[in-house]
Amino acid sequence: MFKQTLVAAACLSVFGGAVLAQEKMRISLQLPLTSHLGENLVLFEKEVEERTGGAIDVEIYDSATLYKDSEVPAAVGAGSIEAGVASLTRYVGDAPAVDVFYMPFLFNTEDKVRAAVAEGAPVRTALEAEIAKTGGQVLYWQAYGGAILLSQDDPIRTPADLEGKKVRVFGKTLGDFVSAAGGAPTLISGSEQYLAYQRGTVDVGMTGVSGVKSRKLWEVMDTITRTNHANIEFVVVVNTDWWDGLDAETQGHIRDAANVAQDDVRDRMSQIEADAYAAAEENGMTIVDLTEEELTAWQAVAQPVYDSYIEATGETGEAILESLGVQSGS
Repeated sequence: MFKQTLVAAACLSVFGGAVLAQEKMRISLQLPLTSHLGENLVLFEKEVEERTGGAIDVEIYDSATLYKDSEVPAAVGAGSIEAGVASLTRYVGDAPAVDVFYMPFLFNTEDKVRAAVAEGAPVRTALEAEIAKTGGQVLYWQAYGGAILLSQDDPIRTPADLEGKKVRVFGKTLGDFVSAAGGAPTLISGSEQYLAYQRGTVDVGMTGVSGVKSRKLWEVMDTITRTNHANIEFVVVVNTDWWDGLDAETQGHIRDAANVAQDDVRDRMSQIEADAYAAAEENGMTIVDLTEEELTAWQAVAQPVYDSYIEATGETGEAILESLGVQSGS
């Protein structure tokens, strides 16, 4: 664990002949800096500091050294830290609609994901408006890929394989999906899942395959079932008061840096996942793909999850699902 700081803690910076007061932008990250989200933040840091001439000093605190993923929304909203990276579902308490990305098998193609997260898209616009009510606002989105299931000794091929098993989840809707399939969901932070698998706190894991690589989860689990039952998104969120205190030019530079970082991670996601699957196999893991019949069995248990989402989100959730071609009650 270490703090990534590329600019020394000087309080003044000279750029273009003018003396600029330096503003710190601390960012909390639950993953290691070697993860693809960590690498993406390093790119963002480089872009921000170059574009602002060092007027913004970005500091990345990785591996949950300051805040766990679950603590980031409150810390950013309260201004305890300028920015943080959180799984989108960490906002579900204040904005239940964010869990649309964890609706079972809804975002089953890259084209559907890209359309939903594009600037100005109905889904993205609605979710960012909800998050803004918490005192933080989304600066950019970080792709994390599809959700998979992890197990030891035996693969999880059908809902019947989950019955009676404790399953690590990282959001309410994912928990609803596990319950509908007959399992017992257990909410565990990403930074704590290695120990949860090692100690047998849960029987089955749920994460993105890139997390298997960055956290070396092959040391505690030996099988991946490639369900891709949900799309995992992270967001980089900034404190609204801090952001509003910046001048328009600086905001513009940071936005431009964010766009570069956002596009970079989205465009590389397919290769990142391919590399992670390869690393998992190289380290002894078995990769299991579902048959059409097995996939159909999973989809058959999903309807109660959609019903629960509508109940929790009301008109906002209905509008989001309708924009995606899903009618209420269908």
